[in-house]
Amino acid sequence: MSDILTKLKAILRPLGQTHLLMGWDALTHVEREALEQRVQSIDFDQVSELFEKSRIPHEAPAVNRLSPAPVESPHADAAALGRAALSHGEAAVVLVAGGQGTRFRHDQPKGMFEIGPVSGKTLFQIHAEKVLATSRRYGGRLPLLIMTSPATDAETRTYFAERKYFGLPHEDVIFFCQGVMPVVDAVTGKLLLDGPGKMALSPNGHGGTLAALRDHGLFDELAHRGIRHIFYFQVDNPLVKIADPAFLGQHIAARSEVSSKVVPKTQPSERVGVFVLLDGKCSMIEYSDLPESLANLRDEAGRLLFRAANPAIHIFDVAFLKHLAEHGTALPFHIARKLVPYWDGTQIVKPPTNVLNALKFEKFIFDTLPFAERWLLVHTNAREEFAPLKNTTGSDSPETVQPAMSALACRWLEQAGISVPPNCPQEISPLLALDAEELASRVARGTAVHGPKYWE
Repeated sequence: MSDILTKLKAILRPLGQTHLLMGWDALTHVEREALEQRVQSIDFDQVSELFEKSRIPHEAPAVNRLSPAPVESPHADAAALGRAALSHGEAAVVLVAGGQGTRFRHDQPKGMFEIGPVSGKTLFQIHAEKVLATSRRYGGRLPLLIMTSPATDAETRTYFAERKYFGLPHEDVIFFCQGVMPVVDAVTGKLLLDGPGKMALSPNGHGGTLAALRDHGLFDELAHRGIRHIFYFQVDNPLVKIADPAFLGQHIAARSEVSSKVVPKTQPSERVGVFVLLDGKCSMIEYSDLPESLANLRDEAGRLLFRAANPAIHIFDVAFLKHLAEHGTALPFHIARKLVPYWDGTQIVKPPTNVLNALKFEKFIFDTLPFAERWLLVHTNAREEFAPLKNTTGSDSPETVQPAMSALACRWLEQAGISVPPNCPQEISPLLALDAEELASRVARGTAVHGPKYWE
């Protein structure tokens, strides 16, 4: 018996996890060493605690602990502060891009999905061009930090390199990979396998951003560059106003540690998390945890009282994030039941579609909110800034995202004095204009539009 096998059996037998050694004889020496490293990297006590937690019925917070979180309107006069910070190179962009597009039948990183309604540009290209246009507009360097996962890292790096980083300076595009957690059987708590010697692993959630920034030495890099603010967003939203100077300026003026944009929730049953005050601290509560008695409450104007929905657009104070990451502040893990195929020792088993056989463990970035002494919520219009791509068809799919992108372009064009025929897709390159005002200064009023057009 090899030394590696002896060592692994000594670790796994007391934990009831020796099934992880199935197929050992077929593994190469390199594969055996990789399995040993993976086993030694797992905090089995933590996994066991999370599994036990999954068996306890979840209790939503008591009603008397919750109240609506105050939301501010955008302050246009704060934009000067944001523009100054951008011109001085005091901001960076963090793009969370660890997901694959499996939910909409796309077997590549989600950022490589072609979403442009006329151009066919990918999410990655649209975002990168917005960063480039913003940097050019304000004259300061705006580094783009892209958080990948082990499943998307190599392909994402290659994609950007082959396209010469879409015009961004190579040194200002920084990739860093988030951590992973094992996937476990929802009934037994045993870790699942993808194949011989291959544990089923899942990205540890967007809350893993903190540890990933720390572990890759990026807080030191940001400090070296004089960066004080991180603009954070997720790859699936092509409408996001990257490093919006008005939002950034409002964040700076408030000396906020965490600032978040808010879109209005319109229906009590809408499946979105909302910002609330929980025991007086700003927090995010999932739609399933908001008691029905509160979800249905309305104010004097007939609007939902708890309506501050989360589009996942944030600005973080770098010093605040660094303090959390380097002082061991533990964001909680959230437990999700999922349908996950697994290897049983001889073949890949695909559970029935109605059986959520596995548990995944994720951290969420919004769980930093309760640690903030100073925070800010700012209203934004969903039509202007939120069209997430999550599904193949129906809501939050190309069927809704592309029309939302085209509708925004049409509104900008109409404000610039250009009439667009009905049902005529339009798309505006970020390199031409980042907003309606910039577009109006760059196109001729009264320009004729006869069909679908990509404005560049």
